[in-house]
Amino acid sequence: MAKARTLFVCAECGGGAPKWEGRCPHCGAWNTLQESREAAGPAHRFAPLAASTPVRSLAQIEAREQARNPTGIAEFDRVLGGGLVQGAVVLIGGDPGIGKSTLLLQALASMARVGPVLYVTGEESAEQVALRAQRLEVSGEGVDLLAEIRLEQITQALVERQPGVAVIDSIQTLYSGELTAAPGSVSQVRECAAQLTRIAKQTGITLILIGHVTKDGSLAGPRVLEHIVDTVLYFEGDTHSSFRLVRAIKNRYGAVNELGVFAMTDRGLRGVSNPSALFLSGHARDVAGSCVMATQEGTRPLLVEVQALVDTAHVPNPRRLSVGLEGTRLAMLLAVLHRHAGVATFDQDVFVNAVGGVRIMEPAADLAVCLAILSSMRNRPMPAGLLAFGEIGLAGEVRPAPRGQERLREAAKLGFGQAVIPKANLPRQPIEGLRIHAVERIEDALRVFDEAGP
Repeated sequence: MAKARTLFVCAECGGGAPKWEGRCPHCGAWNTLQESREAAGPAHRFAPLAASTPVRSLAQIEAREQARNPTGIAEFDRVLGGGLVQGAVVLIGGDPGIGKSTLLLQALASMARVGPVLYVTGEESAEQVALRAQRLEVSGEGVDLLAEIRLEQITQALVERQPGVAVIDSIQTLYSGELTAAPGSVSQVRECAAQLTRIAKQTGITLILIGHVTKDGSLAGPRVLEHIVDTVLYFEGDTHSSFRLVRAIKNRYGAVNELGVFAMTDRGLRGVSNPSALFLSGHARDVAGSCVMATQEGTRPLLVEVQALVDTAHVPNPRRLSVGLEGTRLAMLLAVLHRHAGVATFDQDVFVNAVGGVRIMEPAADLAVCLAILSSMRNRPMPAGLLAFGEIGLAGEVRPAPRGQERLREAAKLGFGQAVIPKANLPRQPIEGLRIHAVERIEDALRVFDEAGP
């Protein structure tokens, strides 16, 4: 609230003066000015979300579990942590044409059966959105549509209609009449996002903002955009492939790094119940340079095939290329193989790839990468039904990976019979149908590969 000012008001004419004077500057009457307080102005647009409260002990505050509203799409709910939370603000970004609007239109059509929803489109006309809904064969019953980019009109519609969920497509197209900057500028994006977040917190409306991305894949606009929202989701995947991944980068109401897997069909996005099958190549026969690893994406274990190709270099500087895996880590692993296992690749080109377009950023992929490289160098396939995971240190030691037992259970469920894992991940109880090779150093892992035979 604006601070109240002291004024001197004339008892005769009602005119005011900023300071006391013997004579009223308006009507000329003497000794009529009386001290008063000017009423406080309206609340600033950046006023607090709620009324001020006294300082309290954290132990005295009663914490309540946030109720979840399912979207009707199981994979989307998994990434969100179980569903949407009342008053939450979700930001979802991705490349153009990857399926952001398609997924959210499907989710809104499902949630419209429970309560009112609103779709605000700033990039397409209402007819274009209706054509997409017709193509996806989703019912538009209960889905309110607003084609508008002016912030003031959108906020008025949100306050008047009070939808349970509202989608803004997209935040970069909105503008506020209080600013002269063009839509999509830093000031406009920051102002529009702040105002919409404030309305969501005050009214309990769940807001989903669609955001553009830059050439390097990061969300366009000010970095504060990701800070003020509650959840940040990224759409991943190649537009030439039918598979899409939705990853949670930030989530105040759930776990981060959760992964949702979708398949793009002619009827929109469909969740994939067994995503491990997507990332395992179905070879007709065993091939060299391939090793399966068990990775962990949030609370979900995934089996991913890691492929390596080692070939004689024909240039002075051998190439090191990594797709889907951390590129700088590949050079380190090659140095560890040379120093501690006697496997030299200084005259070889080394290419490493994670099948299916998935990105693996955790160091637990080290052991599988090394075994795939060795398999390609010796032109000898890995034993059938074998997988590996574990981090490799510069001293050649194999470090444990988090949640190792869940990875092993996923492997056994999919029919794998052998696993090369760090000794620290050795389960207390044997897992039926799974033979475990526990190793402490990289030399031990290569020995297991040698003893397995051709």
